[in-house]
Amino acid sequence: MLQLRPRPLLSNSIYLIAGLGNPGPSYQHNRHNIGHQVVDELAKRLGAQFKTHKSIAFIAEGKLGSNKIVLLKSLGFMNLSGNPVSAIAKFFDVPTANLIVVHDELDIPFGDIRLKFSGGHAGHNGLRDIIKYLGNDFHRVRFGIGRPPGSMEVSDFVLQNFSSTEKKELDVLVAIAADQVEKLISELKILG
Repeated sequence: MLQLRPRPLLSNSIYLIAGLGNPGPSYQHNRHNIGHQVVDELAKRLGAQFKTHKSIAFIAEGKLGSNKIVLLKSLGFMNLSGNPVSAIAKFFDVPTANLIVVHDELDIPFGDIRLKFSGGHAGHNGLRDIIKYLGNDFHRVRFGIGRPPGSMEVSDFVLQNFSSTEKKELDVLVAIAADQVEKLISELKILG
């Protein structure tokens, strides 16, 4: 179920969408990297190619209607997301209210995608680091991955690939999450 607590984005027509994850092919399909997968889908839709920006992030630029969109995947690890996100926001002069962070969420069942503005980090170290640098007044697209089974450690669970059953739904869910990013920008632009 989608939840939206609208807060108007600033009238600035540039938006930064940061997909959280870890770098490198060994992490590519992990649950923790769902943010990367969603911004990859958005880049495909925008016809944008990722390039390295000052050795801190891959970025891709495109247009969604009249809005400039900057997509970001950090070249660093999840727990150190704050510096690359804040540096790219500063470079492109993107206000924090125009930042959308796409991330995995343990406290939401797999398959649920929820929108949220502001709030805490709920133990998510990528969000924790972004909040340290930028405060918490940004939008989030929370992609539910559920809790680990049995007594499995959270760190082991998030660094595993999605199960074969989950993979059957993943392409559709990634597309829905990308739809929600686009919808969030268009709806909140109208409110702004």
